[in-house]
Amino acid sequence: MSGLRRSGLALALALACWAAPPVAADEPAGTDPGAAAEATPDCLERAVDAIQSRYERVRDFSARFEQTTRPARLGAAAQAPVTSRGRVVVAKPARMRWSYESPEPSLVVSDGETLWIYDPGFREAQRLPVEQGFLSGAAVQFLLGQGDMRREFAISQIGACAPDRLQLELVPREPASYEKLRVVANPRTGDLAETEVHDLLGNVTAVAFSELEFNRDPAAATFRFDPPEGVTVVDLSQPIAPTP
Repeated sequence: MSGLRRSGLALALALACWAAPPVAADEPAGTDPGAAAEATPDCLERAVDAIQSRYERVRDFSARFEQTTRPARLGAAAQAPVTSRGRVVVAKPARMRWSYESPEPSLVVSDGETLWIYDPGFREAQRLPVEQGFLSGAAVQFLLGQGDMRREFAISQIGACAPDRLQLELVPREPASYEKLRVVANPRTGDLAETEVHDLLGNVTAVAFSELEFNRDPAAATFRFDPPEGVTVVDLSQPIAPTP
């Protein structure tokens, strides 16, 4: 699996965890919630509160996903976007299974401690600790179920606050393997419509989810990976010895 595709996985996971199922708001009958959100001067603060609340309610989720990566422009020629599709299952803390179906099959699995990246085309499986590599900074905190948006990100609003749509930019406060995140959310409910990860090289990875199901308590075996016979295992948890 290409490094370009993997760069967005951890952040896609973190963002997806915030998209909890809608919860009925306690509003007086006849109130138009959209109009209230539009007129509220602290729309940004309310949106952050709503997204955080969604994240805290979710134990696990499954969905179909479509992930599109727009490579950074190098020189005069721009590379075409790369789109991947498949299914994902995520459970706190730090467990996930990304099953890529197209354009070629691959698998990313974590049981909360060990992360496996399996490429059946090359018959190779990489093994590394969850906190190593591209799973860093605030992404790990969300994986561990300890996410706090205000503590971990500098958050700003992009554009106006529409009744059901607000775009936010999140810049990590600590060094991370990405530059920033952009999300589009409903400022009243906290539901996320779009997510983007901007990495340090200028690549942008957008992830969209469909057929979402929440809090179904997936079996532990979902997050276990046993390398098939004949597959080469590359253990990235061990330091590489210097070349003489």
